[in-house]
Amino acid sequence: MKGLLTSLITVLTFTGLQAQPLPATPKLVIGLTIDQLRTDYLEAFSSLYADKGFKRLWRDGRVFRNAEYTFNTIDRASAMAAIYTGTTPSMNGIVGNQWLDIKTLRPVECVDDPNFMGNYTEENSSPSQLLTSTIADELRIATRSQGLVYAIAPFREAAIIAAGHAGNGAYWLNPNTGKWCSTTYYTEFPWWVSQYNDRQAIDFRIKDLTWTPVHPVERYSFLPEWRSDAFKYNMDDNRRNKYRRFITSPFVNDEVNALTKELLEKTAIGKDGVTDMLSLTYYAGNYDHKTSQECAMELMDTYVRLDQSIATLLDLVDKKVGLQNVLFFITSTGYVDGDGADQGLYRIPGGEFHMKRCAALLNMFLTATYGEGQYVEAYHDLQIYLNHKLIEQKQLNLKEIQDKSADFLIQFSGVNEVYSANRLLLGAWTPEIHLIRNGFHRKRSGDLLIDVLPGWTIINESTSTNQIVRNAHIPAPLIFLGSSVKPAVIETPVTIDRLAPTLTHVMRIRAPNACTSTPLTDIR
Repeated sequence: MKGLLTSLITVLTFTGLQAQPLPATPKLVIGLTIDQLRTDYLEAFSSLYADKGFKRLWRDGRVFRNAEYTFNTIDRASAMAAIYTGTTPSMNGIVGNQWLDIKTLRPVECVDDPNFMGNYTEENSSPSQLLTSTIADELRIATRSQGLVYAIAPFREAAIIAAGHAGNGAYWLNPNTGKWCSTTYYTEFPWWVSQYNDRQAIDFRIKDLTWTPVHPVERYSFLPEWRSDAFKYNMDDNRRNKYRRFITSPFVNDEVNALTKELLEKTAIGKDGVTDMLSLTYYAGNYDHKTSQECAMELMDTYVRLDQSIATLLDLVDKKVGLQNVLFFITSTGYVDGDGADQGLYRIPGGEFHMKRCAALLNMFLTATYGEGQYVEAYHDLQIYLNHKLIEQKQLNLKEIQDKSADFLIQFSGVNEVYSANRLLLGAWTPEIHLIRNGFHRKRSGDLLIDVLPGWTIINESTSTNQIVRNAHIPAPLIFLGSSVKPAVIETPVTIDRLAPTLTHVMRIRAPNACTSTPLTDIR
């Protein structure tokens, strides 16, 4: 009787499994990462949108309103790496757009590589400093290089990280010439990109490009605005940095769409039974790196034009591939650049924190304690790098020096906390330390990490760029659309490291090699 019952359960189980066929794998996965997109702004400006952009995503997509990054040092490069590797900087190595090279004591860009020349650029680039595999890499491996992988972005690091180590091509805008460029790390520069550069690139059209608001000024009432007149920017005003300013305007998203159209028409992507991948990046940050207080109307209009660009992209993909054959994911880099306020005008507590003075005083303290020497080798991005060679020569204890340095630095005005490398790697676990640890890489981060109080201004003497510290939560969306996706708006927060395993689950391939998170299995 017991054996019969077991057999019946087995039969019913397998029958149930057979009765629920898995959705087909999509022909094309398209990732759209929108730099600095905020859920609260996206929703607040909704009355300014048409029906085929954001409103379509909210209506037809599976929308997670709050996607959270699991580390604290978020910028464009570290966010892109987290999206495509499914892990944090502590594993993938991309701790930021820049970090300090311990050998040269100079800042290096995260995709710099002198071994590969550029196409239509003088920059030497590759993904070699990305230390783990990506979604794109795993797709290429699983399909034995039959699956096509391309990335298009306004920014070099975004394109290269998204294309991964094994992609077919990564293309970004040259900020000096306005041409689409790439690196010889990937396959030869395709003819259709060269043709676009020679006939249609933005340098041919920028003289006729003027940015004014889409709607009447009185409709832009969602953010505090100090002007009553509409803004007007001529993109070609004969300045040397005109293409850099273009890249921070909403017009750059239309340029990404234009090259995407060429790719869909001139390549075989999305046209066979093997899953392909296309990674795109848009920009939704402040114009010309101003603060949101300086360009509130521009920021609102950026979202209006972003809505139009998304509508154009969806229509383009539907026409060329069919949305039923495509899985879209749309998300944000989860940070905001230049979001400071006039501290003096509103009497918000704060002050100035000078990193250079901090490093100099620390070196004086260590010299007085341990004898003559240059104990502070360098500093970069609120991190201090100690001279390990000198400490070893003097037969000193590195942990002791790190701890004493942290105790000294915590006394500085404006300092909230100081974390030593030893404390992060071997110390007790707390939720705050967990986030900092995830953003720390032992071969690329400093010996001491300084946490400055919110409201304080970090003075950078070397670059003349100051930053007001603001630790407020920035809500970022994660949206799935297309290929059997079940529409819903979900309030429960989800961590961004679950995106990579979700996509690989849908494509039925392995997750990236450092990704330990579980997939979201209920999106389809």
